[in-house]
Amino acid sequence: MKSVTVLITDWCPHCKRAIDWIDEVKQENPKYKDIKVEIIDEEKYPAIAKQYDYYYVPTYYVEKRKIFEGGTTKDIVRKVFEEAIKTDI
Repeated sequence: MKSVTVLITDWCPHCKRAIDWIDEVKQENPKYKDIKVEIIDEEKYPAIAKQYDYYYVPTYYVEKRKIFEGGTTKDIVRKVFEEAIKTDI
């Protein structure tokens, strides 16, 4: 299982919803419960955020691969989690 990184800002309404949806999706589906999600506030941790290539928040990465950037939905969170649980063959 791969880890998920989400870049956010604390003033972004889409980011706040994304964080809520992350929790909801994990509660709704047990197969996602063990996914490690790291949330990085770009304003509090700019040195870490600069290591990623993105423009909009929230931005989702699985490992170091960008999966989605910008306004989000609960379905997008599910798609990100599906990428995280995929096994590489």
